[in-house]
Formats: sequence, C-alpha cells, structure tokens
Amino acid sequence: MADDFLSSPKIRIFADYRKGKIMFENLSERLERSFKILKGEGKITEINVAETVKDIRKALLDADVSYKVAKDFCNRVKDKAMGANVLTAVKPQQMMVKITHDELVDFMGSTAQDINLKGNPAIVLVAGLNGSGKTTFSGKLALHVKSKRGMKVLLAACDTFRPAAIEQLRVLGESIDVPVYTEEGEKDPIKIARAAVAKARAEGYSVVIVDTAGRLAVDQQLMDEISALHQAVQPTETLFVVDAMTGQDAVETARAFNDRLDFDGVVLTKMDGDTRGGAALSIKAVVGKPIKFVSSGEKLEALDVFHPDRIADRILGMGDVVSLVEKAQEQFDEKQARELKKKLARDQFTLWDFYQQIQQVKKMGNIKDLAGMIPGVGKAIKDVDIPDDAFKSTEAIILSMTPYEREHPEAINGSRRKRIADGSGTSLPEVNKLLKQFEGTRKLMKGAVTGSLMQQLKGFRR
Repeated sequence: MADDFLSSPKIRIFADYRKGKIMFENLSERLERSFKILKGEGKITEINVAETVKDIRKALLDADVSYKVAKDFCNRVKDKAMGANVLTAVKPQQMMVKITHDELVDFMGSTAQDINLKGNPAIVLVAGLNGSGKTTFSGKLALHVKSKRGMKVLLAACDTFRPAAIEQLRVLGESIDVPVYTEEGEKDPIKIARAAVAKARAEGYSVVIVDTAGRLAVDQQLMDEISALHQAVQPTETLFVVDAMTGQDAVETARAFNDRLDFDGVVLTKMDGDTRGGAALSIKAVVGKPIKFVSSGEKLEALDVFHPDRIADRILGMGDVVSLVEKAQEQFDEKQARELKKKLARDQFTLWDFYQQIQQVKKMGNIKDLAGMIPGVGKAIKDVDIPDDAFKSTEAIILSMTPYEREHPEAINGSRRKRIADGSGTSLPEVNKLLKQFEGTRKLMKGAVTGSLMQQLKGFRR
C-alpha cells in the first residue's frame, strides 16, 4: 500500500509518518456529501438550501460542535445563501461552498493572531489540565520563538505538582539548547516563577515561558493556584492549552479557565489524533478568544500558527499550499538550493545529496498532514497507511556505502552491492532497485528547479 502511494503521480513526498487521521477528515467528508445535494441544481432555492444546511448541521454535530454553535453557524449560512447578493452566474454548489468557507473562517477568528512578546522580559504563562500537552507545548513554543523570532528564551519549570514534569521540561530544553530554570526542593510555583523572571531580566533573556501545574479536571485548588501565579507574574501573554480530541469538553474547560484568567489565546494540541474538529470550530464562538497555535505529535518542530482561512481550506478539501510552501522554506535555505541546483545542472547529484534531502524533508512533519495540504490529495490517500520506518531501508543502504560509493554510484559493482546489502541488513534486490531508481531519477532531475520538493524527489520509492 505504501509503495502504491509513493508511486502515485499525484504526490511523491518523503517525510516521516505517524499514525493518525488527516485533520478534520471526517468533517470534510460529511460536508462534501452535504454540498452534493446541490449538484446539478440550476439555482438556489429555499428548499434545496434548507436541505443542504440541515445536512451541514448534522455534520457539525457529528464533529462534536455544540448544538448552539452549529445552529448559529447554519443560520448564517442559510441567510447568506438566500440573500440578494447571490451570483446567478455561479453554480449553487460552488456558491454554497464559498459561503460555508467564509463562515468557517469567521467562526474560527478570521485571521491569525500573534502572541505578545513585548516586555523586559516578555512573560508567557502556559496553563491547562494534566495530559493536555502543556509541557511539550512549552518546549515547542521555546523553539518557535528562538528559531523564528531570534529571541533569547528561558523556560521556567513551575509544575511542582506532576511527578517528572520538571525533568521532562529539562530534557526538552536540552534538546533545543534552551535553558530551564528550576529550584531544587522548592514547591511554591510563584517563588520559582518570580526568580526565573529576575534571572531573565538580569541576564538579558527576551522571553520567559512559564510551564504551570494542572489537574485531571478543573477544581478549586487548581484554579486558585493558577490565578495566584497569574497575578504574581503579570504575564504579557497567557495561553490555554487544550487537547483537541476532547471536543466539547475542551470548550467547557476553556470557558472555566477564561473566567479566572481571562487568557489571551488557545493552543490546540494532539491535532494529529482522531480529532473531529469540534474544539477548533467552537472555542472562538463560545469563549471569544482566538486559537493561536495548533500542535501535533511529539516532535518539537510540529507547531503551527493557527490560520483560520487555511484551516477552512483544508476542511473543505481545498488544500493548504501556502503552509506547505512555508514548511519547505523553513527546511531548505537559499544557499543550499543554489548549490544543489548547480549539481543538478551538471548531473552531479549524488546518493549522499539524496540522503541529506530525505533528512530535511523528514523535519517537515507528518506525511499525511503534508499531503493534505495539496488540493485533492488528502482524500486520495486517506486510507493509506505508511509505517514510521518506511524509509529506514533506503537510509540504511546509503549509510552502508563508503563515501566514495555515495559520490560515485556507478562504481558500485556486484561485490560492492553484496557488501552493502549485508551491511545494511537488506537484500541484494533492494540495493539494485535503489540504484536503478536513483540513476533514472538523476537523469530526470537534470536541469530541474531546485527547492521544489516533489521535483527533487520525483520517482523515488521505498
């Protein structure tokens, strides 16, 4: 199945894959069926609009959107569809998709909302329940601020309630080269946070990210503690982290926290799981606070700014090419692109170049998420299952070669191939297959525009 996908003419992208559904997959399919009610209709009428809107409401409810939000959303779609500004030259199905798209964008906040990092230092307080992904998000945000904003970041380990939380944050900090402030034996998160801010101010840190304690459920002790911490440090930005898979429960938890903290924005985690999308569609409408980030998986690079228009595009099967290009640009710098372009033009693209490109693409994230950003592809691959180590054998084969062999694959004769197969734990046919495909692809790539992900890796299969 994986081979069939990789050889598809629609997409030939290499990246690592973690099991999980494409974000909003079920909702996308339901809405697509809803719009089919209007297919073939010559014009929009009260009857066919009512039938379509009824089906849209069912789709939203199945996605765990609250009844009130779903009802309000559908009423607005219906009012616009029956309004005087409907274009007669546009097919009813197309018009309904456009109206629904615009309302989805509006419901989710219209535009991306930045976080406030002004201050000396700026203080970001991260709050939420246990298991929501606060600590992992704190690490992701630290990397985001450091790499994309160029700011000096300090993490403050203020979760003194959960066992191993401080150690988890310390490990995350070490992996991204961001220091973590802790106080051995100190149980008062307020003292730790204040000391961290004082250290940041004295040592020139631009941002302090405060990881806080949570509970399994909202209780008075938790709310009193987080409120006191919030009052003590006066953060420039307060972010509420919530597990997207909890649906309407996530919305109610957000409401409870907002009543006490008046937070600035929401972070949706575990978006790579079997989420139905209800939280993303409901939180802004119910709580009145924007979603600022979405997080998926454990990789610290897997954090994205929440763009309502791009999410609406993906929900309606329109893809998200802008985000895909941005992800590619983050991994491929201009200097590297120029050097690789020269190699391609001279027919000097080597197996080691190919190996390095695989490593760069793998950093971009979940292959299904990447594919879902390409219009029309997400649906085509929704049932494809690619294991986490899908490219392990290819990498092993290349690493088993000598530096000379990687640079001169034409020198790899029969005895060398046997040695490479034995050294990589693969078979001789697998080595032969890789070399044959590489040679064919190198010819196709000659003169290609470097930096284009699909062109650089065209024709390769596991």
